[in-house]
Amino acid sequence: MLNQKLESDNKVSVALAGLGFGEKVHLKALSQNDCINTLAIWHPNKERLDVASGKHKIEAYQDWDALINNRELDGIIITTPPEPRYNLALRALEAGKHLLLEKPVALNSKEITELQKIAIKKKLIVAVDFEYRAVPHFMQLKKMLDNNAIGTPWLIKIDWLMSSRANKDREWNWYSEKEKGGGVLGALGTHAFDMLHWLFGPTISVNSLLSTSIKQRPYSLSKQLRPVTSADICLAQLEIDDIKSKSIVPAQVSLSAVSRQGRGCWIDVYGSEGSLMLGSDNQNDYVHGFKLWFSESNQKMHSINPDEEFSFNKTWDDGRVAPVRRIQNWWAKGIKNANPVIPGLSEGLESQKVCDKIIESNSTGLRKTINSSL
Repeated sequence: MLNQKLESDNKVSVALAGLGFGEKVHLKALSQNDCINTLAIWHPNKERLDVASGKHKIEAYQDWDALINNRELDGIIITTPPEPRYNLALRALEAGKHLLLEKPVALNSKEITELQKIAIKKKLIVAVDFEYRAVPHFMQLKKMLDNNAIGTPWLIKIDWLMSSRANKDREWNWYSEKEKGGGVLGALGTHAFDMLHWLFGPTISVNSLLSTSIKQRPYSLSKQLRPVTSADICLAQLEIDDIKSKSIVPAQVSLSAVSRQGRGCWIDVYGSEGSLMLGSDNQNDYVHGFKLWFSESNQKMHSINPDEEFSFNKTWDDGRVAPVRRIQNWWAKGIKNANPVIPGLSEGLESQKVCDKIIESNSTGLRKTINSSL
């Protein structure tokens, strides 16, 4: 028993809040995570909570205050829909809990700034699940860009064209409401803008167009059609301040959740000395299937495999589990060592600033600049 207690003491004790993406991905990753001990799960719906608790044999909480006041708990992974995330995170930080947050972190930049202030004041470690930073092919792309493989970037292009919402009969839920953080901007845009910031540098201006293709969806309770207020397509032109070359680079981002037979996720980078292409046409898995190609000068494109240091020591049928586990590990080590984690609230804030300005640009038809301070 003593050895078991010592082993547990070396781990970070956490709870999981939210049972959608949280149960499908985070819980699987946690079950194979040597750095973390999963103490509890939380959900506002008792019936849903009881089913998950019985299945996974984990203590269940429906009372948020009881959870955050559990002294054995070091941190909480919050995977709820976007709307309640800010209030839950705020109360958890005030109770002294470290956090791993799904994205979008909150509904707007102001909310993220408030969370950031409390986290800094209380010296709490907050990570954000921008898991593409933890995917081997993306990490290899980052390394090649850092090593000046293509010289000065001249053009960046992201096409992320998925079919997940293309079925008109798919039921109306929070994703259908802009006011609740739903839509392609929060689902894909937050990732895409973080990719740009990580790979190159901050966004300094944006011009955009948002569109809602499927304007009504059936509501399960009444069987009647309800209006969709969130966008399922986003087209954006950005100016990126590339840190390495100290130049302003144009970027074009096309996002869609309603593209039948869409081409998936692709990043093209064209530079003064070569080109890089990263992409996957896998519509069923947002991580599996990526490949990387490189062309130096005028040579033909050839494939590049990730360095061994970036490879996963284990993968799952669901490709999202391995990079989420890697993010969980970074967070847990940050808590143990009392070191800030990247990606964290600063990265979540910079991505959200772009989302906020895209909404403004779409409303006004004007290009919007993005300031370093709110």
